[in-house]
Amino acid sequence: MKELSLHILDIVQNSIKAEATLIEIIIIEDLKKDLLTIEITDNGKGMNKDLLKKATDPFVTTRVTRRVGLGLSLLKATAQQCEGNMLVESEEGMGTKIHTTFQHSHIDRAPLGSMVDTLITLLIESEEESGEVKNERTVDYIYKHQVNDQSFIFDTREVKKILEGTPINDLAVLEWIKDYLKENLERLVKS
Repeated sequence: MKELSLHILDIVQNSIKAEATLIEIIIIEDLKKDLLTIEITDNGKGMNKDLLKKATDPFVTTRVTRRVGLGLSLLKATAQQCEGNMLVESEEGMGTKIHTTFQHSHIDRAPLGSMVDTLITLLIESEEESGEVKNERTVDYIYKHQVNDQSFIFDTREVKKILEGTPINDLAVLEWIKDYLKENLERLVKS
């Protein structure tokens, strides 16, 4: 994938399919240590020990629509190519945590890409999926982005409190969220 944000999108979509109701995405750019860390944690179904052992094998997937599962294996390969690594922790019924590191300045490291677009896509998808009659589950996100000592946190639970029942995927709300994320992430990167 050309951008790390697309890897994040793919993995979070897996969390949604695993019935997660809370997904935390943490990005830490430590320029002093030349380290980029991406951590995704969910409270979904989790994986049993056998599936966890095979989770980064591209020929293992729980999907029935295709026989390959490239998400985790591609992310791991991308991290290792950039002097980093990936660790997957999961417990059945407890959720999954994916911790990935990259050498920040590595010449082969893909750019982070648009986390604003990734988050907006996730908000639209998760709310559409949770809005189905057969599925009353909603998905909340905590997004934390840190550059050196400065950080920005976006929590959909807080936004939903402010909205007082207005759907988070309302077009006007999504436009506001998009502008809010863009403004804060641009400010963070400039600091």
